[in-house]
Amino acid sequence: MSSGETSAQRIPPFLTLGSARPAAEEKSVAAPQPAPVTPAVSGAGPRGGQSFLKTLDEGSPIASQLANEARRRERLQGRELRRPALTRVFTVSNQKGGVGKTTTTVNIAAALASAGLQVLVIDIDPQGNASTALGIEHHSEVESIYDVLINDEPLADVVAQCPDVENLVCAPATIHLAGAEIELVSLVAREQRLRRAIDHYATEREEAGLPRLDYIFIDCPPSLGLLTVNAFCAATEVLIPIQCEYYALEGLSQLLKNIEMIQKHLNADLRVSTILLTMYDGRTNLAAQVAAEVREHFPEQVLEAVVPRSVRISEAPSYQQTVMTYDPTSTGALSYLEAAAEIAEH
Repeated sequence: MSSGETSAQRIPPFLTLGSARPAAEEKSVAAPQPAPVTPAVSGAGPRGGQSFLKTLDEGSPIASQLANEARRRERLQGRELRRPALTRVFTVSNQKGGVGKTTTTVNIAAALASAGLQVLVIDIDPQGNASTALGIEHHSEVESIYDVLINDEPLADVVAQCPDVENLVCAPATIHLAGAEIELVSLVAREQRLRRAIDHYATEREEAGLPRLDYIFIDCPPSLGLLTVNAFCAATEVLIPIQCEYYALEGLSQLLKNIEMIQKHLNADLRVSTILLTMYDGRTNLAAQVAAEVREHFPEQVLEAVVPRSVRISEAPSYQQTVMTYDPTSTGALSYLEAAAEIAEH
């Protein structure tokens, strides 16, 4: 980190969305003439105080939701994300597919990087979805994490800069990873190859005068093969996204057993530090019940932030972007920004 930087980095304005609305706009909302309610983030109106938010609260359910989002944005305004004392390495894992592992990985990484922190995403899922979302080429001719694991290629040679987010780099995955599970079986220290590559990359960055990485996120496939075992051995923390449905609870139980095995035999420093509830639908009792049960069993690990079902979150990868850059004003972007801020505080 250069001498001009501070140890605390601010969330950039385009993510906090905390600027005040012009008074003229707020007067139009408060006028007796019917007008469409638009979201505001400052809450200051011509009558002073929280008049605008009160007006929203007294309106329809949609207006109440807008008021809630406005308050959430206000809480994030000006919040500082401190650099961790040491690089934090997360494995984002869940053996159940479709729970939002990749979406969580790329959006939290983008939120932290946009706040000025140095972030690396390692994509070890053969599907390469994290690489797609970050706008990184990952066709078969590209050098990828496969070459790092199988051919001992330096991680520095395969890392690529995310085009939309400064301070965010990615080691892409290619289809060659589909056969890596078999090829890893016969290699020496097969479970530790990713960890050694990360350690070597950190040393190379230091020698080159580059800033130390603050966060590393490893996006895993939905299985417990040698690729996922490599991720568990390389990490110190596990981030588990949980879809708010019943099957997710069954998958969580098996995942915790596997993590316990890794702790006993391969990586004693590994711990489940973060659980994020995803695809939350507040209209259903089931989602509320699943969320309550997970919070009861893991009160310290479950984040307060909850990621709702969101069309914007689903649309973003089709434009090779995260929702943080595709639509930073959306509810999904706000939720992931809240989650990133919580992670940075712990």
